[in-house]
Order: sequence, then structure tokens, then C-alpha cells
Amino acid sequence: MKPVAPIEAGRDKATDDRLSITAIVLAFNEEIHIRRCLERILPLVQRVVVVDSFSTDKTVEIAQGLGAEVVQHAFKHQADQFQWALDTLDIQTDWVLKLDSDEYLEPGAFDWLNARLSDLPDEVTGLELKLKVIFQGRFIRHGRYYQTVLLRLWRRGVGAMEQRWMDEHIILSHGRTERILGGDLVDHNLNDMTFWIDKHNRYATRAMIDFINRERPFFSEDTRIQNTASSARKKRFLKNTLYGRAPLYVRAFLFYLYRYIFRLGFLDGREGLVFHFMHGCWVFMLIDAKIDEARRCIRAHGIEAFKQHLVDRHRIQL
Repeated sequence: MKPVAPIEAGRDKATDDRLSITAIVLAFNEEIHIRRCLERILPLVQRVVVVDSFSTDKTVEIAQGLGAEVVQHAFKHQADQFQWALDTLDIQTDWVLKLDSDEYLEPGAFDWLNARLSDLPDEVTGLELKLKVIFQGRFIRHGRYYQTVLLRLWRRGVGAMEQRWMDEHIILSHGRTERILGGDLVDHNLNDMTFWIDKHNRYATRAMIDFINRERPFFSEDTRIQNTASSARKKRFLKNTLYGRAPLYVRAFLFYLYRYIFRLGFLDGREGLVFHFMHGCWVFMLIDAKIDEARRCIRAHGIEAFKQHLVDRHRIQL
């Protein structure tokens, strides 16, 4: 761990007035988002730690100036980075919150937490939030996407990060979850479409790795989610069975039609047309193309050559 000493700015409010939550924020070159994220969370929780992947912009400077703790750690993938934080940080608060730099909680969510958090029964060990995506300035309400629910807050020592290259979730060792009402988790990325495409191209490569690993295991698959009752388990089951067994390419196109036509994605306007096509068709088509390419590479050259290709082309060490 490489600690970066925080500047204690804006911390004159009594810590006891804040919720007993440690917020962990993953960041890399997030100067466009980090101020918005931290200014909303710092006054409300007892501790905020930014886990930075050696940013080359002003991310660290901004985070320090606002009074957040900053530590730095080399990045492998999101799941590894966050589990490293859980294992390394000396967390003393009652609860832990996971945030990305381009995310924030709506005020209504904090109103609910202020009113309910201290009175929750012991068997409630995790709290879920509804995900609200804002794309090109528009709230994506339709196309099934606003039904996404994520476990992002859990009691200290109860949650662990599922280890996957993509689509990772928090796994609770015991207890049950409740839904935070009155406010959502907002995903509002301010970057342009070139950034969005580059990011999802990387995501598609990671999703391909998880898919190929189910066909030709070259690392142990984390199966802990199968022992939970979470919505993520149900979604993963459908993804691995119904969708995962459908023909490549055809499934991406059908999924897009399902989202855009049958789940009324067309009601999200021009921005929705772009989002549902790019996220619901293009990304999944790209994943299938990468799966196809990986299968050809493995058939022609073997699994070790494929793993070396990931290192040489994508700097991914399995």
C-alpha cells in the first residue's frame, strides 16, 4: 500500500454527527468526477478513503484537498482492487460503502440512512440501492435498466468482493438485505462517447475472459454468489444459462430488441436510442466477437498462447 497523507480540510464538524460508515471510492484519472463524488459524501460519513490506481491527473490532489484519505495500489481489475482495500484498510466503522468516482447517492438515500441505519435489526447485514443511470444528461428510465438493484452497503466484516474480471458483486457471509428507499445510487459519467467506447471495449475483453474460463477453466471460478439469495444470483443464473447458451451474435441482437421494444427503451428518446443500442447490442456483440476470436486462438495455438496474447495485447495477467 502506498499511503498519500490527506489534508484535513473541511473536517471541523464533529465526527459523531456523521453516519458510522467508511466509504471506499475507487479512482483512476477521475478529476472530472472526484470532486462531485467526495463533496456529497464527506460531510455525511465518518471516513472516506480513495483507492487510487496511480492517477496521472489531479485526482489525488483534489481528493486530498477535500480531506479524503488517499491510498494507492496497482490495478488488476475492480474486484481485486476493492478486495485489497477491504483486506488492507483498518476499518472501524459499523458499515462499509462501495462507490465509484462517477457515482453518488441522492439526498433521499441519506435521509433514509439517517432515520433507519442505527435501528436496523442485526439480521440485516446489507443494504441495496436502485441504480439510476444518466447518459448524455438523460435519466435512462426504461429498457429494464432502472430495475437494476445493487448491494453497496454492508456491515463491517460481513461483505467480501466476488472475484471476477467483470460484473463482480459483494457477497455477504450471512444475514439478509433491505432496500434503501427515497433515493437512488446515481451513475452519471461526464466523459464523452470516445471514453465510453474505450471503457466498454476493455469491459468486453474482461467479460470474454470470464466466459471463456467457464468453457476452458484456466483459473478458479468464484462461485460464492450461488449460495446467496441476492438478485445478483438470479441475474447471474439467467446470464449463464438462458443467455449464455444462446447462439453468439443472435443473442446480442435479441437482447437489444427485448430492451428497446418490449421493455419500452424507445421512450427514453434520442439519448435512449444511443444508450440501448450501444449498451444493449453493441457491447454484447463485441463480447461475442471477442469470444469467437478467443476460441479460434485457442483451437489454433492452445490455451497458453491465448493467455500470452492477453498479456501482450491487453496487459492482462491471469
